[in-house]
Amino acid sequence: MMNERIRLREQLTLADDWFTLKKITFDYQRKNGTWETQSREAYDRGNGAVILLHDPATDNVILTRQFRLPTFVNGNPTGMLIEACAGLLDDDHPDVAIIRETEEETGYRLTHVEKVMEAYMSPGSVTERLFFYLAEYSASTEQQAGGGIDEEEIEVLEMSLPKALAMVKTGEIQDGKTIMLLQHLRLKQLTA
Repeated sequence: MMNERIRLREQLTLADDWFTLKKITFDYQRKNGTWETQSREAYDRGNGAVILLHDPATDNVILTRQFRLPTFVNGNPTGMLIEACAGLLDDDHPDVAIIRETEEETGYRLTHVEKVMEAYMSPGSVTERLFFYLAEYSASTEQQAGGGIDEEEIEVLEMSLPKALAMVKTGEIQDGKTIMLLQHLRLKQLTA
C-alpha cells in the first residue's frame, strides 16, 4: 500500500461464497497526527467492464434487461433492471473481457471498442472498479441471439437514445453505470 497514513492490521474473511466479504481492521492517522484503529467491511467481487452499443445511423442503443436480486429486496417490485451490457474481467484485459461479454449477452461480435473512463461505483463498501466503453454496432455486426450463458436469462433491448434518456428521467432505467454511459454518449454527440 502507498498511503503512509494507513497501516493494515487484520483481514478476516466473513463470507466466501458468491464473492468475498472481508472485515478489515486498520490504523488510520488523522489530520491532527493521532492514530485511530478502525474497522470496515469490503465486498470483493473483482473488477468489471461495461459497454454501451450505439448505431450512429439510427441513433439506437443496445441495452439488456435481467433480474437483479439486490434491487428486488430494496424496493424494485419486479427485480428487473435495464442495464448496459457488463461483466467481470475474469483475469482478462478489460478490452478483451468486454468484447467477450458483449457477444455472450447481446449477440453482437465487436472488433473495436472505445474506452471512455474508469470508476469505482460503490467505494464505501465494494472494491470493484469498472472500465467503461462505447462501441458502434449495426445489423451486420450481429452474430447470434445473445441472452447470456449458463443460468443467465438476459433480454436484449434496442431503443433510440432519446427514449433511453427519457427512461432515465421516468425511473425506468435506474442502473448507475448505464445512466453514466447514456449521458456520456449524449454529451459526446452534443460536443461533436
